[in-house]
Amino acid sequence: MDSRFNPLRHLPPAQRFQIMVGLSIMWTTIFCAGLSVWMWFGQLLALHILVALGFFVTAFTFYRVNRTVTYRDVPREDGTARYDDVWGA
Repeated sequence: MDSRFNPLRHLPPAQRFQIMVGLSIMWTTIFCAGLSVWMWFGQLLALHILVALGFFVTAFTFYRVNRTVTYRDVPREDGTARYDDVWGA
């Protein structure tokens, strides 16, 4: 994914990396489970359910990040800088 268009682009790089690694592990598990389910009866139903759940988790993650308000988004009452604003973060 291009970081300019990623819905997680407003998060700090370390946090964005952690979330993307978690989502990639989830998708790898879904496709591996989907390939192993292929041998069972009802494989199409199970595979479609896994893929649909993956889409819902990914969409919910991106939706939730866009609505997340951190302490940096809320100004302090006295107008002083936050500790990380002093270092230019």
